Amino acid sequence: MNIRARRVAWLLPFVLTGCSLFHKPQKQQYQYLAPVSTVPKPAVEHPNLPLSAVIIPDQPLKTDNAAEVAEAPKPPARHHRNPKPVQQAANTPPPTPAETPGVSAIGQLSTGESGGDRRRETEDSLSTTEHGLNGLGRVLSDQEQKTAVQIREYLKQAREALASNDVDGAYTLAAKAKVLLGELSN
Repeated sequence: MNIRARRVAWLLPFVLTGCSLFHKPQKQQYQYLAPVSTVPKPAVEHPNLPLSAVIIPDQPLKTDNAAEVAEAPKPPARHHRNPKPVQQAANTPPPTPAETPGVSAIGQLSTGESGGDRRRETEDSLSTTEHGLNGLGRVLSDQEQKTAVQIREYLKQAREALASNDVDGAYTLAAKAKVLLGELSN
């Protein structure tokens, strides 16, 4: 080795470790605290207020801008630029709205009278999805196995919904299972 390389090899550990020869020690900074006061605090004096100022009224007080707030102008209605004309036959009267019972808090529930076509379509979708799931001819990864379990759960719930005459719920569950199978097949 040449002389320069030896010098660098000897000085390199000192430079890398931050040799105390090159660095000055930091001076400790003192934190000064406020002096402790021995003077007692003055007593708190409460002003003598009339009884009407102490009691909170039951109704809010009327102010000048309360009338302005109550009569605030309504924003102008927004109109569509190109309204679509309503097309009705000239001889047919407009449909009369059927009286509907009040909608429950959870929304409108299906009556199970969706028709035989919807039920048949749902049953076909369930059988097709199950056949497609059983027909996968490859080893599934962990994530794909979880998806397959979810598909089977949707199929099971859809069949239970069909058994209880909830055709719309069964149709929705069958559609979810079909979408998941599509992702699994890709």
